[in-house]
Amino acid sequence: MGAGLDRLSMLSCFVCVAENGSFSAAARDLHRTQSSVSQQIRALERQLQARLFDRTTRKVALTEAGAVYLQHVKGVLERIDEADQIVSDLDAGITGRLAISAPISFGTQALGAYLFQFRENHPDIDLDVSLSDRFADVAAEGLDLAIRMGVVTETQLIVRKIGLLKRSLAATPQYLDRRGRPGHPNDLEHHNYVVRSYLQGAEQIRLTGAQQEVIDVRVKPVLRSDNSHLICEAIAAGMGIGLVHDVLLEPMIASGTLERVLPDWLHEPQVIQAVYPSNRYIPKKVRLFVDGLAGFLRGSGALAE
Repeated sequence: MGAGLDRLSMLSCFVCVAENGSFSAAARDLHRTQSSVSQQIRALERQLQARLFDRTTRKVALTEAGAVYLQHVKGVLERIDEADQIVSDLDAGITGRLAISAPISFGTQALGAYLFQFRENHPDIDLDVSLSDRFADVAAEGLDLAIRMGVVTETQLIVRKIGLLKRSLAATPQYLDRRGRPGHPNDLEHHNYVVRSYLQGAEQIRLTGAQQEVIDVRVKPVLRSDNSHLICEAIAAGMGIGLVHDVLLEPMIASGTLERVLPDWLHEPQVIQAVYPSNRYIPKKVRLFVDGLAGFLRGSGALAE
């Protein structure tokens, strides 16, 4: 057992020296003396029969062998830390701050109901929710997770797909009474359209019919905005036809505010994903939140099969 602990100590010293490029800086970080850190590195090099660092009076640099060894050793230490956190989570309560970012309309009209339910089930959690249609910098803003619609391109983030959100064309009954109800996708060319300005190809709609017929239609935007809440408000105000997530649309249909347009034609669903900072371990409270959100959306019929 003692030999194992000594080896772990050597590896920790090695990584700290490599990352700091200095024995003295590593000693400060590890709260040890510089001589003890040097002894640990020399002992590790003797065991490996390889030189890990080139030492000069000015700096300490990894050798080729040291650089290769560092890649593998960091993974080992990260897995040990992850195992420690997992075991701690087994006995720990679900407590503390949970910081979340989500799009505005989804956050106000769909996520809110789940947040209240989650907080009721986990009363020791303090929720910190930021709603914005911009893509928040998860790490820089200290977020535990962000809910994203569409493709995530940042390679430094961990991404978990929650599902595919159904979307439908909708407008107010008053607008459709005035301008006519489209009977075929080509009829959309003669209607006003409200569009999210940050969506690529938003001025062209692809719809799929019951016989798997696919039609691409050009539309005429009368309003473009990068704010999802404004888009919903514009559609609800009768400005034109627009895309609305079904999870937001259903209660508006029930209240008579909106009406589906071309209900027999399907629009491609939009992927909804949870993204996390790039550290390997995802805390239990974050996993519970995302698992619960996926179940909530499935239960409400918001996700495509």
